[in-house]
Amino acid sequence: MNETDTSQDTKGATLKELLDKKSPGLFRRRRLWLAGALLVIAVAAFLLVRSGKESDAPQYKTEAAEVGTLVVRVSATGKLQPTNQVDVGSELSGIVEQVYVDVNDQVRKGQVLARLDLAKLRNAVAKSRASLVAAQAQVLQMQATVAEARATLSRYRQVSQLSGGKVPSRSEMDTAEANLKRAEANEANARASVAQARATLQSEETDLTKASIRSPINGVVLSREVEPGQTVAASFQAPVLFTLAEDLSKMELQVDVDEADVGQVNRGQKAVFNVDAWPGRQYSAVITRVGFGSQEKDGVVSYLTVLEVGNDDLSLRPGMTGTAEITTLTRPNVLLVPNAALRFTPPETAATQQKTGRSIVSSLIPRPSRQAPKVQSTSGGATPRVWVLRDGRPVAVEVRAGATNGKMTEIAGGALKAGMQVITEALGGTQ
Repeated sequence: MNETDTSQDTKGATLKELLDKKSPGLFRRRRLWLAGALLVIAVAAFLLVRSGKESDAPQYKTEAAEVGTLVVRVSATGKLQPTNQVDVGSELSGIVEQVYVDVNDQVRKGQVLARLDLAKLRNAVAKSRASLVAAQAQVLQMQATVAEARATLSRYRQVSQLSGGKVPSRSEMDTAEANLKRAEANEANARASVAQARATLQSEETDLTKASIRSPINGVVLSREVEPGQTVAASFQAPVLFTLAEDLSKMELQVDVDEADVGQVNRGQKAVFNVDAWPGRQYSAVITRVGFGSQEKDGVVSYLTVLEVGNDDLSLRPGMTGTAEITTLTRPNVLLVPNAALRFTPPETAATQQKTGRSIVSSLIPRPSRQAPKVQSTSGGATPRVWVLRDGRPVAVEVRAGATNGKMTEIAGGALKAGMQVITEALGGTQ
């Protein structure tokens, strides 16, 4: 029994010794594992925070402020028209007997374009001429009556002188004098009838001339609205038979300038335009008139503006639609920035978020971006400014904006210099 107890004590002592020998290594390994795990967690947290900060840092698109020429243009659309277009009609009614010209024919001033039936007009002239001859004959007859009455009165006076006033009687003398005056009045009336007949004849002859419709200008026939045998009725207004253009080597483009742009458009300004018939080709023009009277179409108010156009090669034709670009302003050697730079406002940065007390965890939570407040002028209004990058952060630079063409804006004053990179767009950043 003693031997057994001794053996068991020996085994218990050996196990305890083994445990005492292994415990320090096991504890050390556990401490190392725990330290390693904490280190991994710390590194992961650091990388997570760092990646969060990097993702919060916005990226910007920039363009350089540069010196160049600012050209401001106004767009307008209109129709090409001849400088002098004439509608030729007929003052007389009748049947068209002949038409001598057609569309695109060149005509000279005074050339006969068409002729009405002359039969009735010639008859009217013949009748008026006969009436004139009759009136002239009546004058001769009245002249003979005057001569007869004057001779009678002369005899009466002679007899009265020889008879000492006894014969003829006083009543006979009065009658002779009255007959003379009546004959002279009839002669004057006959002469007036002659003048009237002559005027009627001239009117009929004029109508006969007007039956031949002639060109009032040198030009070209744009349109023809009449055919032989057609009846022309000119009772209330002269019907248009032909449309003539005087000189197609010089034309005018009549465009409608919007009311928002008309203040920039003035006489003498140059322009270029194009037409669909000749794609890729530009024509030059000069403004000759800017209308004061407005015109409204579909609620849009515009002003008629006329541009003078050269057309020596006759490539342009009346009625073509032209789209004009009118140069209203040219400023060379000015500092220019894109319009997007003046509209840009940077989003809230990560540094601003930390200043407002956001924690690491809260910074990882998506939030809507907030716009930075505008720089205010001393007068209380928003001052025009652009933003430039300094040390990777946007900094506002106040400027004085000038003219703009819708894409670039002139910088007329301020601290901005040529070559400085201005921010036009935020490519990514704070959520």
